[in-house]
Amino acid sequence: MTDPILPGATLGVLGSGQLGRMFAIAARRMGYRVHTLSPASGTPTGQVADREVVAAYDDLDAVADFARRVDAVTFEFENVPVAAADCAAQHCPVRPRGEVLHIAQNRLREKRALAEAGFPTAAFERVTGSEELVQALTRIGTPAVLKTAGFGYDGKGQAVIREPGEAASAWAEVGGGEAVLEAFVDFEREVSVVAARGVDGAFVHYGVTENRHRNHVLDVSLPGTVLAGGGNGRAVTIARDILEALDVVGVLCVEFFVTRDGELLVNELAPRPHNSGHFSVDASVTCQFGQQVRALCALPFGSTALLQPAAMVNLLGDLWSQGEPDWAAALADDRVKLHLYGKDDARPGRKMGHITAFGDDANDAARRAEAARERLVG
Repeated sequence: MTDPILPGATLGVLGSGQLGRMFAIAARRMGYRVHTLSPASGTPTGQVADREVVAAYDDLDAVADFARRVDAVTFEFENVPVAAADCAAQHCPVRPRGEVLHIAQNRLREKRALAEAGFPTAAFERVTGSEELVQALTRIGTPAVLKTAGFGYDGKGQAVIREPGEAASAWAEVGGGEAVLEAFVDFEREVSVVAARGVDGAFVHYGVTENRHRNHVLDVSLPGTVLAGGGNGRAVTIARDILEALDVVGVLCVEFFVTRDGELLVNELAPRPHNSGHFSVDASVTCQFGQQVRALCALPFGSTALLQPAAMVNLLGDLWSQGEPDWAAALADDRVKLHLYGKDDARPGRKMGHITAFGDDANDAARRAEAARERLVG
């Protein structure tokens, strides 16, 4: 049996964005100290951590020194080099393990791992050149989606191919290199299951959340979504089986397409807390970041029960294009809660914060959240 890491210990985070920030807040609330390591300073996580280490992830001497000063390490995004996770693991527990990182940070490895384990995905093929792409299109068909194998998120590194003649331009758009060609899924909606697994195999989840996107970026999340034909149970079962198959200790989000006939297809995995689970900070008994702390420290999980209907909307940097948003106007609805991530540079498309709103039901909550966001810019 693994001994728990008790409050008063120091937890390390590789990465320093908003997910690390919310992890640090949850950890400090429980009495832990938090250190963060990333190549930047004055970061969202660094602003609330006890210690901010500025070093490249491939500086393994710095990573080793960082790991020696903490009691356990986790990460807040999946593009941390596996070598950094493996280096840290020589000095303290790292959860999830580096192999989970290795799989999730490359679409091809992720798709192959899912398919080999029997999980439902869209048809896909590996592509390494323009000629291979043309050949793959004859088997996959059109429309199809070409995606870079590594380092893609929020729709980046993707191109839709609607007819074979667009192959050359799509290949140029994704920048060449290793890629994945996927069959285009005519989905009815996109949903996710955020779940956590402990060192003892314990499992908790936040149910099924519907996710509405704008320009390939998550825009609105509605927890408590009900799928037809027992879809909720199937989605949770698939999520649990994935965490067990990958031996995940920590939080992982499984993103699904729901097809027109109700079939569930796994789209992507995120081996850490997820944007679609941010509602849990305000609306759940225990938030996804609290579960991340508990999994890392081998503590029992808390309840994931939804306290009342809620919805979340993202706040992107575009909202600052006409100056400082009108925060008072957004907060005029007393059932709205504001979260800002401490980022100074409000670039278009950059996630700067989110709003969670409560309502009589999920749709009412979504209406309140979107209305509050609209009031930010008059």
